[in-house]
Formats: sequence, C-alpha cells, structure tokens
Amino acid sequence: MAFSRVSKLDPPSRGIFRKAVVMLCSLLTSVFLLHCLADRCGTTSPSPVKASSGRAAGLFEDLRTLRTKRLVYEWTAGSEMMGYGAARRSSLVLADERARQVVDLPEESLILPPPDLVASRKVSPRFAGKLSPLGEGSKKLPQALIIGVKKGGTRALLEFLRVHPDIRAVGAEPHFFDRNYGNGLEWYRELMPKTLEGQITMEKTPSYFVTREAPARIAAMSRATKLIVVVRDPVTRAISDYTQTLSKKPDIPSFESLTFKNRTTGLIDTSWSAIQIGIYAKHLDNWLQYFPMEQILFVSGERLISDPAGELGRVQDFLGLKRIITDKHFYFNQTKGFPCLKKAEGSSKPHCLGKTKGRTHPNIDPEVVQRLRDFYRPFNMKFYQMTGRFFGWDD
Repeated sequence: MAFSRVSKLDPPSRGIFRKAVVMLCSLLTSVFLLHCLADRCGTTSPSPVKASSGRAAGLFEDLRTLRTKRLVYEWTAGSEMMGYGAARRSSLVLADERARQVVDLPEESLILPPPDLVASRKVSPRFAGKLSPLGEGSKKLPQALIIGVKKGGTRALLEFLRVHPDIRAVGAEPHFFDRNYGNGLEWYRELMPKTLEGQITMEKTPSYFVTREAPARIAAMSRATKLIVVVRDPVTRAISDYTQTLSKKPDIPSFESLTFKNRTTGLIDTSWSAIQIGIYAKHLDNWLQYFPMEQILFVSGERLISDPAGELGRVQDFLGLKRIITDKHFYFNQTKGFPCLKKAEGSSKPHCLGKTKGRTHPNIDPEVVQRLRDFYRPFNMKFYQMTGRFFGWDD
C-alpha cells in the first residue's frame, strides 16, 4: 500500500523535475547573455539587469557601473519614438570596436531603436543595432551655412534638409554676420539648437552672400565652415524680389522705372539691390579671398524645383552625410508650382512652404526683360567659369 501511494506521486515529481530543468537552462542562458554583453561593452563583470516592457521586451535596461569606449552620434526618430522606453526623441549611441577612449557613464536606461523604425529609415542606418543612453546634447556654432541668395530658394532648401536626422537648423534667420555681429559669438551660439556628436548645426541668412564683411567674419569663426549658395536666373530672381517688396509696399514705383537709371539710354541701375544681388560673379570674388571653391556649394534654384532629390543628394554629399533624403520624400504641388514634403520634420503630415512663397509675378515689359538678360549675360558667363557649372540662364 505504501508503495502504491509513492507511485501515485511520481508523475507530479517528474513534472517538477522538468520545470527545474527549464528554469536552470533559462538561468544559464541569461548568465551567458550577460557575459557576452559585458565583453562587448568593455566591462569586467556583468551587472544585474531586468527585462524591459512593451515593444522593447527582452532588451536590457539598468546596466550599472557601465564602462564603455566613448559616446558618439545620435539616433532620432521624431514623434514615432513616443512610447519606446524613456528615450522618446533622441539618444547618444555607443561607439563601435574602433573607439579607443574609455569614459565612465552614470546609471542609465538603455534601449535599442525598434526594427520597424530602422527598416523605414526613420532612424539613421549607421545607428541601427547600437545601445543608446539618454543625452540632451549641447549648443554649438554652425558647421555649415546657407549664405544666399535672397529669393533663390533658400527657405525650401533649409526645410528639405531638416528632414535629415543628422541636421539640426535654426528656423529664423539670425543675421549674425551682417546685422548682429556686435552681439558676439556666445550670443550667436545660444540661438542654435542643441546637437549631439555627429550632427551638423546649420543656419541660413541669404543676405550674407552680398555682405562685404561676412566672409572675413565667418572665416574668423571657423575657416572649416561649409558654405551653400542657392542661385537662380538673376532676371527671374530680380522680378521675384520686386514682387515680394510690392506685396509689402504697394505704392512703390514700377519694376521698369526701378531697373533703369535712364530708360532712354537703357542704362541699368546697379545700385538697386534687386539688380545688384544677381551679379553673382562679383560677390563670389569676395568670398574666394577667404574660402576655397571646394568649401562652397552652389545649388540650382531651378533644379531644386524640377529635381529636388537630385539637388538634395549633392548637398548631402557636400556635407558628408548619407543620402537619406530621396524622391520618396517629395510630391509636386500643382497649385503652388513647386515640390512639397510628404512629411515635414517632426510631423506625419504633408508640408508646403507658406503662402508668401510662390507669389504670382507681375507682367513685365518683354523689352525690359531682354535688356536685363543682355546686362547679366557676361556676369553669368564669368560665374559659370568660376564655379565650373553651367546653369543655363542664357539659353
């Protein structure tokens, strides 16, 4: 009878044994994973961790007394990052095995970018699969500037570039190197957005290109600064410039009367800013006294409309960035007559430039337009020669 009772207990005993084996295997697997993680991060002993919840389940959060090789770069995912642990918008990423410097990190929550965001390239691909402690970054002086030209397409270029995860830019025009230089570089720095290592800080002020003091002032800040100039057919640009002024001051003289010093002789008034800005070769001469041509990129305002992805590809190459902004980011708005973003920075909605962009130009006497084309032709030819690029304004 006693033997019979013991036999009835055997099945539960085997079940408990199986559970114990499973728990032991799980424990050994966890210890092995901790050992591998500690070796990868350069620690001498593994630290206790606990599994995170939600979509990040199975990843490690509290890694204490972590010693790693150094911090680099940022991965960001905008508003799509909401809900993925504590890292909601951006974080620093641990360096790869080539890094040499070792730094101490405080206790932080660690999280990987979700695979679906990496696949959709909302996270920069070079940051995929790397652990990322939280970080806020710091304000830096810009490494790249959009310096011109007015009514060339600078606002469109800046808005397009802000889609790139490795670019942070000021929205408003600081006008530091022309109007506010007396405020000092620290004042200028405070205007900049916070960036992390690997990101580029940018700003755009189109009047820099025609400001005589600007090249020397920018060179004094940093001779390594990269300069971007958006140029456009100078005749069309002048008419666009006049159209903007007319919208603010309806009582100004006609375009024709402002263009000529003497309409009878056909002498062009080069003192009028709308005309002067378009003499690109003259202004470029001033910049080349301080910066080599290799540090200046000229973007075609016309191609920025007809082929935005192509021009943005050139800009990304110039800035040393991966080509993330492509055709898939744009659609052509028939009403406005220029491309718009399918999704703007930090938004999931389509975005076009404001109603002040793409104004209808007034009708200008064709004879005046031809006189202006004749005036600009020699300057354009010199500009083509200086830049090594034919823009086709004289076809």
